[in-house]
Amino acid sequence: MKFAVLDFETTGSQPADRIIQVGLVIIQDDYIIDRYTSLVNPGIGIPSSITSLTGIDDEMVKDAPELDTVIGQMVPLLQDTVLVGHNIAFDLAFLQRALDEHGYFPFDGKVLDTMDTLRVLFPYLGSLQLNMVCQSLGIEHERPHQADSDAEATALVWLRCLERLQSLPLLTLQRLSLIFDEVTSDLGWFLHEMKAYKEMFTSVDTEEGRYFRQFAINVDEWGNEEPVREDDEMQSIPDSFAEFYEWLKQQLQIRFESYEDREAQVKMLEEVEAAFEEGKHLMIEAGTGTGKSLGYLIPSLYYGLKKDKKVLVSTHTINLQEQIRERDIPLLHSLFPVGFRAAVLKGRSHYLCLRKFEHKMNLQDFENGKEDRITAGQMLVWLSETKQGDEEELHFATNKGNQFWHTVASDSDSCLNRACPWFKRCFYHRARHESNTADVIITNHSMLFTDTKAENRLLPSYKHLVIDEAHHFEEVASKHLGIELFYGAFLNTLWWLYKDGRSGQLSSLKARLQREESERAQAWSGVIDAVIPKIVAIKEQWDELAELLYQLLASRSDPSQTEGGQLVFRIKKDQTPSSWDKLLVLEENIYLNCSEVLKKLDKMLSEMKELQDEQDLQGVVTDIGGTVKELYRHRDNLHFFMTMPDDNYVYWLEGGQHNKSKSLQLVCVPIDVSPMLQQHFFEVKDSVIMTSATLSVGKSFDYTCEQLGLEEVKDGSVQAKLKTVQLPSPFNYRQQALVAIPRDFPSIRGNSGEKQFLDRLTQSLAEVALETKGRMLVLFTSNRMLKLTHAALKEVLSPFGIQVLGQGVDSSNRSKLTRLFQNSPASVLLGTSSFWEGVDIPGDALSCLAIVRLPFQPPNHPLVEAKTENLKKLNQNPFMKLSVPQAVIRFKQGFGRLVRTANDKGIVIIYDTRVIDTTYGKYFLYSLPGPKIEHMPTNQLVPRIKQWMGESDV
Repeated sequence: MKFAVLDFETTGSQPADRIIQVGLVIIQDDYIIDRYTSLVNPGIGIPSSITSLTGIDDEMVKDAPELDTVIGQMVPLLQDTVLVGHNIAFDLAFLQRALDEHGYFPFDGKVLDTMDTLRVLFPYLGSLQLNMVCQSLGIEHERPHQADSDAEATALVWLRCLERLQSLPLLTLQRLSLIFDEVTSDLGWFLHEMKAYKEMFTSVDTEEGRYFRQFAINVDEWGNEEPVREDDEMQSIPDSFAEFYEWLKQQLQIRFESYEDREAQVKMLEEVEAAFEEGKHLMIEAGTGTGKSLGYLIPSLYYGLKKDKKVLVSTHTINLQEQIRERDIPLLHSLFPVGFRAAVLKGRSHYLCLRKFEHKMNLQDFENGKEDRITAGQMLVWLSETKQGDEEELHFATNKGNQFWHTVASDSDSCLNRACPWFKRCFYHRARHESNTADVIITNHSMLFTDTKAENRLLPSYKHLVIDEAHHFEEVASKHLGIELFYGAFLNTLWWLYKDGRSGQLSSLKARLQREESERAQAWSGVIDAVIPKIVAIKEQWDELAELLYQLLASRSDPSQTEGGQLVFRIKKDQTPSSWDKLLVLEENIYLNCSEVLKKLDKMLSEMKELQDEQDLQGVVTDIGGTVKELYRHRDNLHFFMTMPDDNYVYWLEGGQHNKSKSLQLVCVPIDVSPMLQQHFFEVKDSVIMTSATLSVGKSFDYTCEQLGLEEVKDGSVQAKLKTVQLPSPFNYRQQALVAIPRDFPSIRGNSGEKQFLDRLTQSLAEVALETKGRMLVLFTSNRMLKLTHAALKEVLSPFGIQVLGQGVDSSNRSKLTRLFQNSPASVLLGTSSFWEGVDIPGDALSCLAIVRLPFQPPNHPLVEAKTENLKKLNQNPFMKLSVPQAVIRFKQGFGRLVRTANDKGIVIIYDTRVIDTTYGKYFLYSLPGPKIEHMPTNQLVPRIKQWMGESDV
């Protein structure tokens, strides 16, 4: 097969735009056999934005051939080829126009897009940008956005795709060619050709051992694992932890020449082990650079193995779970004197349900056409490789991919358990089995509370718990111990049951029943006919109710007051809006109709269960049963929200400004979760370790203790169950970080105040960015302010070659923005909420951090408001008790972005004079880990930065 890999550079993307450079690479029999490249004189000026992107200017194309000459040279090369390109639709449109304009027939060969093929064959790729693809695949790409270099890189990517296709299991390739129809798509034709080629040359299928139920799968049955250690091996572990750690340290010194003891980490190891040994709770603040995860994992494993106890570690994010799995656990496996098992367990919906996936593939159930087929293709390739079956390993390029995943994700409601043919290969049950046999389990806060709501049936029994990133624990508890109902979730559940005559579980069940002659089948068809109009009515009533709730929300909330411009409106039981009675009638109708549908479906499903083996209905009955349970939950959650039966909850509506009610959300959250945390964790666990870099406020743990319902006994009495420890960071902040506060900076007061503040801010940021050559992260508390600053700053800095990146402007994806920032030699990154923590930019990429405003939560957020009311009832000052401590912890997280290693040096600018002008300002500065703090007039900032950064390196 012969391929022509094409790339054009053009003056823009509109039909009137012209080609300015051509790159063409010819591939035959897996080798590059020819290349063609030329600049093209477009006959029009090249816009400056294109010149800055491609490096091609008017001078360079002045003497270049015109398009008719170039097309004449290209046409012979395109004969009998399959055209390939990265986002080929763009290049094909320009090619067809050029051929037409210069009197040639249009290109009528097959056309393939590397982007589609990459998505299917490399399902883990996080970005499809050509440069990022090349980086991931280890392909050199010298000059991005120049046609010859782009065509060469695309050709090498295509060769890698061909190689990958040939290495796939034959069964995977056969399945892929079934998904993509060769008649209607060129990709289908190509996969069919590749399958035929592989079938011709595969005499013995070496992959057959991995085949199960006509799928290539990379896991054996779980439950047959060999033990990882013998009982007598435990004798080799010293009885004292100090002795054990001395031995471990020697192993570390052998492994890492430069290994040095970190005083704070050693102290943390000792404190965690002592807390386990003495059955105490421990709150331990460990600054950046302490090596927190090893600080708790080593003593957890030592204690767990020695005492034969299971230790559970909970992190805030899935990312942190993955980090521990990929970085820390392998290191500990290689260091520990005995084998141990570590398991990672996530929420059930993170795992693929193989039964649902098989069902979808066999039915060719692709609601979103090509998008669903690509997602299914991705998953087939992934299935031949994955050991975990965890969606984190997959990257879907569009939201349609996430929708597809939702239809094949594991869930408790539709699980057949041991009756499922896939049970012994099931990813979720494998993960649970591994956690049951593990010494240490790595989970996340969400899963911890899901287990609490499920009466501890999901996680194995444990008495020792480590909570990492513990400053989020109370917030996650509120979210998970509360109730949320999304407009779309309720709608999707109704659609899964019945969308139209062809789509939906009830429609497909009815089609099967109509093939049966029996009376029972006819009776069940009658039940389906009876409930369908009710389901349609519920959908219409829900649409009407959601629309009215959205109108109420839009008329009562001020999006400029919230993060991300979200609409938020709290509903108070004693002050309901005048229209609430009408809304309650609508809800009551939904409740009654749902109850009627559920009753009929429950009765039908229980009858079917008795005969499901005869009728081969087991999978269908289970899936509909799952949807029925989900409908029960939505009905009850809506009823709880509308009737507001519990005064200990706060109720609010939330929604985006786009798509109207489509993004509506009803939220009910307990105002104080501390009694629940006591009941489920602190009163019943032998030892709970809470750690984070930010637990204290002004060197005191009082705020965090109160949020979690813990009391620190400070008199040293034996009964003290909780111990608090604050560890100093190993970094020398005095020499590594300077905090500069421009004391004459304007505050934001009144309408004109914001404009004056933004003008001064843009000017100052631009001056600093020029001095630091970009390398600057600016943290905002308001999305609107970020966008206004982004536009103004870009205008000022672009002429100096400094790029300005804005969250929600250039991209909403945090990791993508961070990567762009790190890969660009001179850029300023503006971020809001998610950039205040969890972003790691070590080294020279970041040398200046600007904090625009102190990160106070909006006082009108319903949960903040309700907590404030509660504190007022207790005659306490909500601002000092709640707002300030919350903001200080967030502020400390933001500050922590600057110094990530012992060699980092930089400056933090605080553009909020409240830190020096108010009585509470001292809590912010006093909570920092000892940097140099200076205030000065704004015009002294740049000279001081120059001086500071020029001082001898640390």
